[in-house]
Amino acid sequence: MAGTTASGTTVAEVMAELAELADPKIREVNERHGDDHGVNLGKLRALAKRLKTQQELACRLWETDDTAARLLALLICRPKAFDRDQLDGMVREARTPKVHDWLVNYVVKKNPHAEELCVAWTADPDPVVASAGWALTTERVAKKPEGLDLAGLLDVVEAEMKDAPDRLQWAMNHCLAQIGIEHPEFRSRAIGIGERLEVLKDYPTSPGCTSPFAPVWINEMVRRQQAG
Repeated sequence: MAGTTASGTTVAEVMAELAELADPKIREVNERHGDDHGVNLGKLRALAKRLKTQQELACRLWETDDTAARLLALLICRPKAFDRDQLDGMVREARTPKVHDWLVNYVVKKNPHAEELCVAWTADPDPVVASAGWALTTERVAKKPEGLDLAGLLDVVEAEMKDAPDRLQWAMNHCLAQIGIEHPEFRSRAIGIGERLEVLKDYPTSPGCTSPFAPVWINEMVRRQQAG
């Protein structure tokens, strides 16, 4: 594990630097959200910038099973270098929210297998894996909706979101909001589903932030689009 990569940087050296950057107070805050690391993300990004892209080192950092190391790995990897099975295995290993989020957004979305994985993951019985599929679907709703059955997606959300586990529920809710925001012909139905299910209606929202409750989220984003 501590061997030298082709670049001359060892995993042990990187792990030692991550240990130095770790702050118990940051870890305490992160653990409230299910993330077991204490590294300031700005400092993590600065380290990634210094290391530059190193696929071999990224793979070895991922293998450590350490959350901070995995986050760093996702910043220095080559997203298109992973094959389908590698990404499928990684999403099943990514059990903390931040690693899962970065893996989907920084790596899978840029990989040529994203569409195939989107279909497979959305139907997966593991709710965390399914949430990754829904996140990829939401990306398509916003950027490449051609061929998507938006009415069918709303049917699934209406039937399953209310009782879905937290991470999956959050991802389905995001998809619901995105359909309402981006597709006026489905807007009233999306708002209606949100109002009936009341998912995240009472979610605490900081001042100046938009509520994740779909009807509020949709109306606010549409208002901004029209104002802009």
